[in-house]
Amino acid sequence: MTADDQKAPEQAEPPADQPPLENEVAAGTKGDTEESRFGRPGPPLNRRNPFMVGLLGGLGAILAYTIFLGIRNAASILVLIFIAGFLAIGLNPATSRLRRWGVPRGAAVAIVALTVVGLLAGGIVALIPPLVTQTNELIQNVPDYIQNLQRNKTVNDLVERYQIMEKVTSALNAGTVGNAVGGVVGGAKLLFGTIFNTLTVLVLTIYFMAAFDRLRESAYRLVPASRRTRVRLLTDEILTKVGAYMVGALAIAVLAGVSTWVLAVILGLAYPFALAVVVAICDLIPQIGATLGAVIVSLVGFASSLTNGIVCVVFFIIYQQVENYLIYPSVMRRSVKVSDVAAVVAALLGVALFGVVGALVAIPMVAAVQLIMREVLVPSQETR
Repeated sequence: MTADDQKAPEQAEPPADQPPLENEVAAGTKGDTEESRFGRPGPPLNRRNPFMVGLLGGLGAILAYTIFLGIRNAASILVLIFIAGFLAIGLNPATSRLRRWGVPRGAAVAIVALTVVGLLAGGIVALIPPLVTQTNELIQNVPDYIQNLQRNKTVNDLVERYQIMEKVTSALNAGTVGNAVGGVVGGAKLLFGTIFNTLTVLVLTIYFMAAFDRLRESAYRLVPASRRTRVRLLTDEILTKVGAYMVGALAIAVLAGVSTWVLAVILGLAYPFALAVVVAICDLIPQIGATLGAVIVSLVGFASSLTNGIVCVVFFIIYQQVENYLIYPSVMRRSVKVSDVAAVVAALLGVALFGVVGALVAIPMVAAVQLIMREVLVPSQETR
């Protein structure tokens, strides 16, 4: 028997009733499912398997924590974007009014933006001269004020009893050159940071105003077609209320400026119009604006005379209470149609929860919630 005869059994042809390997693969791909040319797919994974539950839960927790870190790290930029968007919504009615008068969209945005920039520049120009001049006068007159206070027996007794002069002297002596340099560097950072944030908000506001209609329509396309009309009507009404809120805030700021001008004229303070502009612009800043304007005018009053300074302090304390609890709720009730109680409570909660941003959006948010409750929630409850 030759070697070829010994290998013959190994190379024997398969039986006629047994298909080749290629035919088996082809038959596997042409099974019931016909989903893959690599064979019949196995059974699906069991989502209730403890390993799968733990794996998906862990991945979800990691993803949620990553999103939290991203939002926390970008919080300052997100706040600027939010403020710019809010200002763009508030200024959009002015742009729409100009467009109804036949002004093109780009020109209308440019006019509104230049007006806002002009008001900011005017406020800064009005703020710097009286602030520098009157602050220098105040510093020069500090020794005279201290001597006048020391001549008062009651004040002198309080100073000696509580050792105020010793505490002030020790606090001044505790300052070092390093602290002074740190204070200068910190002040420079604060100044440049404020300028950067202001320019960022201004540029973003202009971009949002220019693309406002396109952004709004893009957002509406994300809503199902069956509900798009109703969502459009409700959203447009909310945007209108935001614009009305901006108008109301401007009216309150103008009233504060006029009151300050009257006070400055009566007391004979320098730069009465400039002080009025400063207070009006500062009054637009939520939470701290009114206090900032009051401090500036009070410093000017103290630089003029001690009596004028005290009168300014008392006036602004009384005026701020009247504005916070009478003027502000009344104006917002007429413009945004929010009740007095809701306006006061919303402002307080907004400041407590979110600071300046909360104070900025508190009243419009209340108006939006009231509208949604009246038009959506209440009718749905009536139909049940």
